[in-house]
Amino acid sequence: MREQSIRLGLRPNLVQFVLLAVNNAFVGTMVGIERTVVPILGQKTFHLNSLAVLLAFIASFGLVKGPLNLLAGRLADRWGRKPVLIAGWLFGLPVPIMIILAPSWAWIVIANLLLGANQGFAWSMTVTSKMDLVGPKRRGLALGVNEFSGYIGVAIISTVAGYLASAYSPRPIPFIMSEVIAVCGGLTALIFIKETLPFTKLEIPVKASNEATPSLGQVFTWVSFKNRTLFACSQAGLINKLSDTAIWGLVPIQMARGHFTVAQIGLIGGIYAFSWGILQLGSGIWSDHVGRKLPIVFGQILNAMGIFLVLVAHSLAMWVIVALLMGLGTALVYPVLLSAVGDASNPAWRGSALGVYRMWRDGGYAVGGVLLGFGADWLGMQDIFLILAAVVLLSGIVVMVLMSETRTSVNKS
Repeated sequence: MREQSIRLGLRPNLVQFVLLAVNNAFVGTMVGIERTVVPILGQKTFHLNSLAVLLAFIASFGLVKGPLNLLAGRLADRWGRKPVLIAGWLFGLPVPIMIILAPSWAWIVIANLLLGANQGFAWSMTVTSKMDLVGPKRRGLALGVNEFSGYIGVAIISTVAGYLASAYSPRPIPFIMSEVIAVCGGLTALIFIKETLPFTKLEIPVKASNEATPSLGQVFTWVSFKNRTLFACSQAGLINKLSDTAIWGLVPIQMARGHFTVAQIGLIGGIYAFSWGILQLGSGIWSDHVGRKLPIVFGQILNAMGIFLVLVAHSLAMWVIVALLMGLGTALVYPVLLSAVGDASNPAWRGSALGVYRMWRDGGYAVGGVLLGFGADWLGMQDIFLILAAVVLLSGIVVMVLMSETRTSVNKS
């Protein structure tokens, strides 16, 4: 693709933008089925009593997804976005088959290693490619649409999978559907989606284009520790995934203990993901106008409130309120953190910077799977939800104190 034949912006790249959104919806559905069905599968089919063992499938997912986000970003800067996207779908293809055939819980854990690779490569590339296409002025919108499409996929499939698992059984029907989705996602990436790496050259000033690209170690240090704003974003992303791990792994168990049906559990998961998904459209656009910091702080506060209300959620109506609060909170945080990291990164190494941030963020699944699982076994569900609410609130305070507004730098450019 020649530079003179490409232009930054949503309108001139609308077809590719829509294709990437559709592809990310496919990516989201892959993990959405697991959110509803796998925790129930662990208890009813494999008869797991330890929450630490049960949450091992989430820990394995995060253990792979976090580092592969980092690798995906670096490979995308060197080789291009499309090859990494296709690789992500190749990792995803065996996952549903393994879960259908799994004779033991170890197979589920291994399948989630592959699912983590699928999400780390494929979702990362839909994020990065959309940023490439639209340029800096509509970055919040682009990330809002990307996360909207992915989590609408999660929402719809969580609800459908819950119904199918309740009407039939946790296996195999929900995962047959998952395999069909994986094939469709892979073929879409292979046939229709184009490379977007050339678009980054349009954002790089001539002087900056002649500068040496920093090493991955330098980018890692900058994003993780040296830059206060990027550190604030990285810790907020990680803590947000702790709360998401609780929704994914602990809330279904908590609701099952309260004698709610699998369909009702799927409904709550669907409401959480649907509110998270659809409200991201507004939060991304809002952050383009008011800046990134305010939505992130407000979102962490709402998440903390939702987690705290789990302690008194004894009716389906109360669980709906929990799901809506946490969905809104995550909608305010999720795409805006990505936008802030994109704002603060040089386009020449944006993919690497996003990879580092996403490594820390999705490492929250590994940390959460271990800490929340063992914590729930040792302290009980009530105490672990109370501690988690305090940690999420503290994360919002860290953002308030350390983060500098990143949107202003874009407005001046």
